[in-house]
Amino acid sequence: MSGVSASIMPRGRTTHSRFKIPLSIDDEGFCSFTKHSGTAKLLQMTSLIMWDEASMTKRQEVEALGNNMHDIIGRSDVSFGGKMVMFGGDFRQVIPVVRKGSRSQIVDSTLRRSYMWERMQHIRLMRNMRAQSDPWFAKYLLCIDNDTEKADGDGNIRLHDDICVPYTGKDECLNKLNSMFRCSTLTWLTQTTSR
Repeated sequence: MSGVSASIMPRGRTTHSRFKIPLSIDDEGFCSFTKHSGTAKLLQMTSLIMWDEASMTKRQEVEALGNNMHDIIGRSDVSFGGKMVMFGGDFRQVIPVVRKGSRSQIVDSTLRRSYMWERMQHIRLMRNMRAQSDPWFAKYLLCIDNDTEKADGDGNIRLHDDICVPYTGKDECLNKLNSMFRCSTLTWLTQTTSR
């Protein structure tokens, strides 16, 4: 959705760009490409679609692609017309944004509420590849995620001083943050491309 994943993957694209998914989509919707378009021809030749950060995706968007795939492949008896689709993401992180939506509307928009969810094979990754070089940070993230890290009365967690960049009002703070981000991104790219 944000394009961050697409920007760090070779030839990566957002799903809205690649599959012509309308920004506003309802149940039983379709993508905005036709059966005879270049996108349809590309999807007919495709053997694998990798959809990263699927936990942020509204289920209607995935279902819309599924509807189009049934139409262009000509097989409605299997999900995505029989094409392999690999979804990646952590459902403990960011969920879809529903403007002015209630809690139930937001939960209902998640991929886990899709009729397709039960048809998917679920593989749970057990090792955080990004935090492999820093076991303390990996353990700290899990403590926050599992609600075992100490919080104040409002549920706020105070970050440890060694992972914070103190604000000095000068450019070096921004430069330090930029170098930290670049370093972690390059580490992740190296780890994922070396497999």
